[in-house]
Amino acid sequence: MKPNARWHNWKKPWEIIKMENLKYTNTGNKDTRSGFGEGMLELGRKNDKVVALCADLKGSLKLGAFAKEFPERFFQSGIAEANMISTGAGLSLNGMIPFVTTFAVFATGRVYDQIRQSVAYSKANVKICASHAGITLGEDGATHQILEDIGLMKMLPDMTVINTCDFNQTKAATIAIADYRGPVYLRFGRPSVPNFTPADQKFEIGKAIKIREGSDVSIFATGHMVWEALMAAEDLEKKGISAEVIDIHTIKPLDERAVLESVAKTKAVITAEEHFVAGGMGEEIASLLAMNNPAPMEFVAINNKFGQSGRPEELMKAYGLDSEHISQAAEKVIRRKK
Repeated sequence: MKPNARWHNWKKPWEIIKMENLKYTNTGNKDTRSGFGEGMLELGRKNDKVVALCADLKGSLKLGAFAKEFPERFFQSGIAEANMISTGAGLSLNGMIPFVTTFAVFATGRVYDQIRQSVAYSKANVKICASHAGITLGEDGATHQILEDIGLMKMLPDMTVINTCDFNQTKAATIAIADYRGPVYLRFGRPSVPNFTPADQKFEIGKAIKIREGSDVSIFATGHMVWEALMAAEDLEKKGISAEVIDIHTIKPLDERAVLESVAKTKAVITAEEHFVAGGMGEEIASLLAMNNPAPMEFVAINNKFGQSGRPEELMKAYGLDSEHISQAAEKVIRRKK
């Protein structure tokens, strides 16, 4: 399997990543939405309470296999996302486990009122599964590249927010959230990215993963940025800098213990996410540290600007969301240490 040559930093298939307990090996590039599709198919076969709703995007959400095998549990809502959310809430009240699916910009921005009132306020057992998030949506441009969805969702009481980093983790998270009682926002994407987490992993909601041990700086990354953080750590090692990399796949509830223990050791912090600074994972970590253990911190995220049309790898570089910018931020924050 050849890596995706279109992605400038993601050209190292089969590389073994240093970490604490397991070996994380990049087995090639796969899109995270396909991990969701495979997870849904597996869920459908073992849990007859799982139903899927889609807003006219069955192919994009990789739900074709689920719809074919379980037509009585697949509901095509059409381009009526608000109705889809409300229908999902109703199904949950009748004991079903609805997975409502569409693009992230529609799954959050277009239907916020329905999510707030019918899902979050009611603590409905609805799983909002959103694909095509962030600027890696690429050529579709700013109108579809939502960068505020994590903020919108994590502000809602009782909403769990998950942002997965690769195919395997997305599949595992999809399966795990079916057993979790309560509303969940699961975010994933369209582009093919390195698939490096274990295929047999047990996904634990709210439990961060330390992928690489380090002593000079803590890099907390989420989603597609986890791989970029690992590549940055490799580059920093060549400069004599030991970077700890932690995968924050669950942004809410945040694994506060993992964050505080790492920062107590390194005393310098980088957060990396494909999201606005405002409302993102970085703000959540900054708030935690401000109340417990303040430390120099740099945000690798998008600050107060919309996306634009372009190839995903070009946009990641243009908006400073690549390993090079993470490395630069790490060197900067280390200089700020007392």
